[in-house]
Amino acid sequence: MTPSYLHHVFSRLLLVTLSLPLVAGANSDQYNRNWPQWRGPAGNGLVLHGNPPLEWSETKNVKWKVPIPGGGHATPIIWEDKIVVLTAVPSEPGSTVPSAEPARPAAPPQGGGPGGGRGPGGRGGGGGAPTTDYAFTVICFDRATGEKLWERVARKEQPHQGIQPSNSFSSGSPATDGERIYASFGSSGLYCYDFAGNLIWQKDLGKVNVTFGEGSSPALVDDLLLVVQDNNADSFIYALDKKTGRELWKQPRDEGSGWTTPFVLDRGDRTEVIVSGSNAVRSYDPNTGNVWWQCGGLGSNPVPMAVADDEAVYTMSGHRNPAGLAIALGRSGDLTGTDAVRWRIERGTSYVPSPLLYDGLLYFCQRTSGILTCLDAKTGTVHFDQHRLEGLPNVYASPIGVNDRIYLAGQNGAALVLEKSKEVKILASNKLDDGFDASPAVVGNELFLRGRANLYCIAEQ
Repeated sequence: MTPSYLHHVFSRLLLVTLSLPLVAGANSDQYNRNWPQWRGPAGNGLVLHGNPPLEWSETKNVKWKVPIPGGGHATPIIWEDKIVVLTAVPSEPGSTVPSAEPARPAAPPQGGGPGGGRGPGGRGGGGGAPTTDYAFTVICFDRATGEKLWERVARKEQPHQGIQPSNSFSSGSPATDGERIYASFGSSGLYCYDFAGNLIWQKDLGKVNVTFGEGSSPALVDDLLLVVQDNNADSFIYALDKKTGRELWKQPRDEGSGWTTPFVLDRGDRTEVIVSGSNAVRSYDPNTGNVWWQCGGLGSNPVPMAVADDEAVYTMSGHRNPAGLAIALGRSGDLTGTDAVRWRIERGTSYVPSPLLYDGLLYFCQRTSGILTCLDAKTGTVHFDQHRLEGLPNVYASPIGVNDRIYLAGQNGAALVLEKSKEVKILASNKLDDGFDASPAVVGNELFLRGRANLYCIAEQ
């Protein structure tokens, strides 16, 4: 092996293992070979072991396809031979059927603060609350065949607020430590099941007022389950005992509506839980909830999850006053306006999809479109800027990186496979008879795509 090849392999291992989730009793290699949470084993969209197909269609490389009732943007989790999907099923059929043209995110209502304002000035959703009940449902499938193993209705109720048409009532993804499944339906409760479908505990954190509807996913750190509840009233981050659901600490957050998910970063000397926000990006100590550091400078409505390498954290927003920040690690206190901000950009940043950091290259879509930018993460230097990807007009799903490729799925059912490169190199363009708001997941040589109507397993046939 050449020194350059060894350096390449070591760099890829470092990027994944640097931010590997800390889960008690979990084997790191086992985590890398499954898809235990939103954005995969390290929470950054990178897959260390895998080689999914380049090409697929309804008649090519579909190992199986099964219908999913109701609607949801939650990405499935995969653990060994089981797949878990969350969905919200209306009592009146057709209540969650999307329009032919996906709605673009609307501007938040004006009201005196990020995400539509806090308190009486802010209002939620894209209309009034539904007039029908929804069954907030957890479904487990057999990975090999797609057969449904069990289905549990966690709660059946009428949602208390409306949502923006391009959101769903089940947009937060589940998480697992390999023994239990943690499913969050936001205002409709947090639930813990085992893999046989037995309910272990449930927790109600109360109703919140979130402009456009809710969407944050829980995260695991050792024996803690972390939940962010940003909204137009009082916002908090919670740490719960994952075994019992007991609240261990609760810290207020000076934020309005939010949809981002905590990013867990293990730096060896300390573990940081990084959460974006309109007022500040904050790094929390998972043991106490205290803030290690914070940094202002993002625009309103930051949805994307942070990513990191061994030197910096990269965060962005793509709504009003779009911005992207590279924030140096190892600092403390308020970093706003200091040299800890290594670079800042103000164009082309993502509104909904999270960025992908892959071997020093930072990829992200502009707002919710298939307009792709690639930067050098260390310097902020542009490799290609706002390149329009043909056939991919609307993108909500976050990209994933595997085997030196980038997989990007669109709301119109199209999906592109690109070479990991400083140039735009499209390896394949694929299309299915569905639309994709949930992000892709990969385990081994299989690609899993949760559409609006179906769950697909893509594998060489």
